[in-house]
Amino acid sequence: MSAIITLTTDFGTRDAYVAEMKGVMLGIAATSGQPINLVDLTHEIAAHDVTEGALALDAAVPFFPAGSIHLAVVDPGVGTERRGLVVRTERALFVGPDNGLFTPFLDAAGRWEAWNLRAEEYRLAVVSRTFHGRDIFAPAAAHLAAGVPPEGFGPPVQDPVRLAWTTVRAVTGAVAGAVLHVDRFGNLVTSIRAEILEGIGRGLRIRLAGRRLPLVGTYGELEAGQAGALVGSSGRLEIAVREGSAAARFKARRGTPVVVSRSLAPVPKRARRASP
Repeated sequence: MSAIITLTTDFGTRDAYVAEMKGVMLGIAATSGQPINLVDLTHEIAAHDVTEGALALDAAVPFFPAGSIHLAVVDPGVGTERRGLVVRTERALFVGPDNGLFTPFLDAAGRWEAWNLRAEEYRLAVVSRTFHGRDIFAPAAAHLAAGVPPEGFGPPVQDPVRLAWTTVRAVTGAVAGAVLHVDRFGNLVTSIRAEILEGIGRGLRIRLAGRRLPLVGTYGELEAGQAGALVGSSGRLEIAVREGSAAARFKARRGTPVVVSRSLAPVPKRARRASP
């Protein structure tokens, strides 16, 4: 049975970087006799945007079979002393730089283990200081697929880097969050999850940077050009403009405040920064 390895990078597809990584993994797979199935999750992460990479993984990883290997390289610190990681959770394995990319999977309950990528036998003979994706991370992912246990790559890591996510603050029937991501359609993906909305109850009032928006079930419930809020496919509250861009309409970006409340509920002044 083929092992699944997904690839998430900020490399784009114009250059040969992604193909080089795939070539390395296919070569190791051919030598080991373990077939692999390479899946491009995305290569269009904004350059150096570790948070966007983490959000892409957070959205996509739950839909892959248990045991899948997720190779992620958004690595502005390549060539420095930052660590490389193999992370094992209950359902998946992750390979990439220790810079916060795997924050969504490093839960406080400790249902993960991590190791420093130190073993030289599982990397290329010559390692470029500017392309660890090809020379360290891709070989590690392929060797994992071939059966090398995660603990074989190096010493355990107890303190992987975590991003400071924007989350929500609850105040008397209201929650304040913020925009986390702007997708290619200009939709604003927020830090407010669907289960939080359910906890507030009926008669919700949505405000983006102080502007009130209707809560709908689908994009189709909005008129062309109308703005509204809905729960998107990621399970998070989104702000959208039908057939338009909410980011452009509201001049919004990551960090723009969003507040959800019941009618007459007090509105909290700001969101705080914390782990999800």
